[in-house]
Amino acid sequence: MIALVAGVIALADGTDPTPKTTAGPAPHPSSAPAPPGLTSYGVTANWVVDENKKPGSPAWRIGDTPKTGAIEGFANQVYASAGQSVKLYVNSTAPKFTVDAYRIGYYGGVGARLVWSSKQLTGRAQPPCPLTAGVNMVSCDNWTPSVTVPITSAFVQGDYLFKLTGSHHEQSYVPLTVWDPASHGTYLVKNDVFTWQAWNPYGGYDYYVGPGSCPRNVYPLCTRARVVSYDRPYGDEDGTGDFMWLEMPLVQFMEQHGLDVSYVTDLTVAEHPDILANHKALLSEGHDECWSLPERQAATAANAKGLNLAFFGASGVLRHVRSQPSPLGADRELVDYRDSGKDPLNGKGDPKEVTGNTWSAPPANWPETDFVGEAYNGFLEPDVHAGLTVADASAWIFKGTGLHNGSVLPAAIGSDVDSLQPRATHPADVQVLAHSGLPASQAQANTRDGNTFYSDMTYYTGPNAKAGVWDSGTNNWIPALVPGGGESPATARLVQQITGNLFWLIGQGPAGKIQPSTANWQQFYPAAPPKKG
Repeated sequence: MIALVAGVIALADGTDPTPKTTAGPAPHPSSAPAPPGLTSYGVTANWVVDENKKPGSPAWRIGDTPKTGAIEGFANQVYASAGQSVKLYVNSTAPKFTVDAYRIGYYGGVGARLVWSSKQLTGRAQPPCPLTAGVNMVSCDNWTPSVTVPITSAFVQGDYLFKLTGSHHEQSYVPLTVWDPASHGTYLVKNDVFTWQAWNPYGGYDYYVGPGSCPRNVYPLCTRARVVSYDRPYGDEDGTGDFMWLEMPLVQFMEQHGLDVSYVTDLTVAEHPDILANHKALLSEGHDECWSLPERQAATAANAKGLNLAFFGASGVLRHVRSQPSPLGADRELVDYRDSGKDPLNGKGDPKEVTGNTWSAPPANWPETDFVGEAYNGFLEPDVHAGLTVADASAWIFKGTGLHNGSVLPAAIGSDVDSLQPRATHPADVQVLAHSGLPASQAQANTRDGNTFYSDMTYYTGPNAKAGVWDSGTNNWIPALVPGGGESPATARLVQQITGNLFWLIGQGPAGKIQPSTANWQQFYPAAPPKKG
């Protein structure tokens, strides 16, 4: 039980979970020499530190918008590099509008820097976006381009938001990832654009919902989309997909501490798999449930050669997607029938390209538990948060926190959760770092123990290349880096410190060479079979 008194959080045993120092994790003794730029928050890079010394602009944020009128848009590319250009397609009720490109970072706490601005542009009402019957795909590829943005050298690699502002103060965003094909940064941030698009409600259809009647109690919904298109705006989070809520806090945290970061998307990895060899850790952000076969093959191969992976959200590698071209370019449509029998590729070619309901379903038969270490186990209802319970306080990830077994981080868990699955195979050396009982009465749970189901934070290291794989066990890890949504400043400080410990370890090469995992999963799941071989 947790006591809340005058805004101060105390654990049930009376200890204060707040670290005695808030300057960052304590130094980590190691037999390995410290690489240049290694701090208690991870490996730093001068270019990131220098970039974030530049003045930020609070104008990047969207303020009050008018009750009438709207502006929205999309880009013809998911990611770009210096020397390319990007077309923006904008639909607006305003007669005039402007575009401002902001790079997301720390910038003294302001959060973004203005990099480019357009002249005043003519607004237009674009035509309705047609629906492709049968697959229920909404696509706005019939829109006319509004402006072309040159991606010059001023666009330092990073996550960008193009802010659209109409002459009547209408506002929204268009996201773009700018990558550097020659990057060798320590940490590779992967924006999960596959999942952004899977959940994009623009036009009324995504992989989960669609208007019309369906039989009750049948899942997935029959009116859902089978194909979704990037050729449309994002219908949520002011046009940013999942970025603002589930990814931006981590990006700003890393840039605040000057970490040696590079930026890509799911699609970048799928199209340029060799980029993974240039980095020490791949960071799966947000709600990264949708993976394509080329992306998964690339990450699996790189992990086998020593690339660490960190899954900051739950349900990683759950859904199975593939890309196909649209009229506006290659890989602009994303396919997921969620029913292998309905997929036109079923029985043709590689069975691992056929989109069943999950990766573990036939004909792919490739469960994510062998890779992630655990799997999706349901979700807490909206606005419900629960405490994260420490299970192995002696582990490296809790160093310097003052936490012990049974300590609780209030409200750190929310939305989707992962846990070890009693009947699923998994790597033999999985270490359970946190094992948190959640109220099944306030959740949709796949497996439960009476009125409780669990969220687990796990870690394992490979037997050969010694690469580490860490999974937070909750979609709320990145949001919990900042107070809000139920999390207190004390919880946020602990989440920040634990995240710093993680970056410290996975930034130094194969994590198992410094901190090999210690299998303890049988203490929590004695019937769970480990992976054979």
